Amino acid sequence: MLSKEVTPSRIVKYLDQYVIGQEEAKKILAVAVYSHYRKIATVRDKGVIAKSNVLLIGNSGTGKTLLCETLSGMLGVPFVTGNATSLAQTQYVNEEIEAILLRLIDKAGGDVARAQLGIIFIDEIDKLKASKTEARVTSGESVQHALLKIMEGAPVKLKGDIFLDTTNILFICGGAFVGLENIMSKTHGYGFIATSDSDDQNILDRLNKRVKPTDLFEFGLIPEFTGRLPVVASFQNLSKEMLVRIMSVPKNSIYQQYTEIFRAEGVELSIGQRVFEQIAEIAIEYKTGARSLRGIFEELMTPILYVVPDNRDIFKVEVRTLFEEPLYSRKPPATT
Repeated sequence: MLSKEVTPSRIVKYLDQYVIGQEEAKKILAVAVYSHYRKIATVRDKGVIAKSNVLLIGNSGTGKTLLCETLSGMLGVPFVTGNATSLAQTQYVNEEIEAILLRLIDKAGGDVARAQLGIIFIDEIDKLKASKTEARVTSGESVQHALLKIMEGAPVKLKGDIFLDTTNILFICGGAFVGLENIMSKTHGYGFIATSDSDDQNILDRLNKRVKPTDLFEFGLIPEFTGRLPVVASFQNLSKEMLVRIMSVPKNSIYQQYTEIFRAEGVELSIGQRVFEQIAEIAIEYKTGARSLRGIFEELMTPILYVVPDNRDIFKVEVRTLFEEPLYSRKPPATT
């Protein structure tokens, strides 16, 4: 879990190796996780621990799931994801929630005690707001109520007479919350606060950008559910420059992965900067953030990887643009 050497700043430094951008969200999440696991390790009376579950707000493809998954990997705790939309489309919401908890135990290798220190990420939580036009098997509000118990912390009886205490499980919820900015523009504004020349305008700006519980109430989340998510972090849309860096900079970037694949074939792979920019431009046009980057890159690599393994004389592949054929450098034929 957390060694004494792990601090919020070190968590952020680790995340920076794998996740591009979202600096403020990284800091907020790092502090929340640090606080959560430090409380578990140091507070003697576990009954007084107030859980600091987290709400991540940002469009699809901004890195919410990746950030949580990378964080759980650093901490060495089991991690699973769930989808709120799926929960709202079933008659058996409690069974679906139970399935999420069972998957957490499975990720912990069957170790219930380890699972009880894991992280559960529930995406598309904004889809649980009440909607008069959307036909659902289960209402969003009823799903929120169903999630309340496990998010607050309670022993849950699962199949096979397994008991899982969710008290120390960290719940992170995410969603795009389309339209929330309109609510905030109507309800925010601290211009009425008496200020002096020495006041830091950045503080007032930060207050205005902060998502308030009342904003979430008006959006459609019930007060009890919002109260279980005291920590809120907002994700920014990814710029073209950030999308380019996502493909090439992180340790596990798609470019680094393919570089290793080609190196294993004895081939050097060279991708021009313009190629990354073109892929980023397509992703922006698709409005999917980083989600579509891998698919576009895979499509670029497929015909190349089809050719290279059968042609051992190729020692370098160069791609200068998406709209030109790749250049293959070949060894001269052996002379006899």
